[in-house]
Amino acid sequence: MNTTLISAADLAHQIATQPPSLAVVDCRFSLADTGRGRRAYLDSHIPGAVYADLDADLSGPVIPGVSGRHPLPDPDTLARTLGGWGIGPRVQVVVYDDAGGSIAARLWWLLRWLGHEATALLDGGWQAWLDAGGATAQGLETRAPAQFIPRVQPGWVLDTPTVAAIRQHPAWRLLDARSADRFRGENETIDPVAGHIPGARSAPWAENLAADGRFLPPEQLAARYQALLDATPPAQTAVYCGSGVTACHTLLALTHAGLPGAKLYAGSWSEWITNKELDVGC
Repeated sequence: MNTTLISAADLAHQIATQPPSLAVVDCRFSLADTGRGRRAYLDSHIPGAVYADLDADLSGPVIPGVSGRHPLPDPDTLARTLGGWGIGPRVQVVVYDDAGGSIAARLWWLLRWLGHEATALLDGGWQAWLDAGGATAQGLETRAPAQFIPRVQPGWVLDTPTVAAIRQHPAWRLLDARSADRFRGENETIDPVAGHIPGARSAPWAENLAADGRFLPPEQLAARYQALLDATPPAQTAVYCGSGVTACHTLLALTHAGLPGAKLYAGSWSEWITNKELDVGC
């Protein structure tokens, strides 16, 4: 069972040896062009892969002025989607994208949130697959439906009032997974308000990766996050980003580093700023 990362070579072996018990999900997506990922999938993808759309499949409905940009999907609705992709209790899931894992990590986290541990992200993503000489396929693919029974993990998600309280608590640590310039309020091109949640520490998700787009070794990730946490236990750590997507990349990195248990502030910055009574740091 792979639970964090899988290499292109290992994925190719699994595709060749155990296709019925393996589900590959293509999560390519672009905020700037929300249809680009599906078009790229239809043009070329890992054989057998189904497609997951961040907006339509991996997020719930946006409530203007209340929710963030990518609310968590309803667990039962998501379970039906996962079952439609042929994901059942004994299926190994592998997710991938072409953006350093920043989108696919959302599905990795969602599956684990619903109790499905056999979930791994393709290290290096689509480019690593191509570099390894992996086969490709075209067009829409489907899998035989399965029954996915959600087992929501309690305490994995924090809401805005809880984050507003813990950000001031010395026993807790709050990490911001956005880029450092967005954290400083210098380059906000997505959300209407720039800055960060006061008390948070900048921990850009992209710094989980080496120059080749693959995750840093576990010991390097552990050193990075131990420095950021200052002995704060992962279970008393919350992670956020712009809309609760790239924060999942940090949660994956923490788990791969042997530091599991951090919480997701799912609403993230885009929900925080809907409440005009909450402070904003720059």
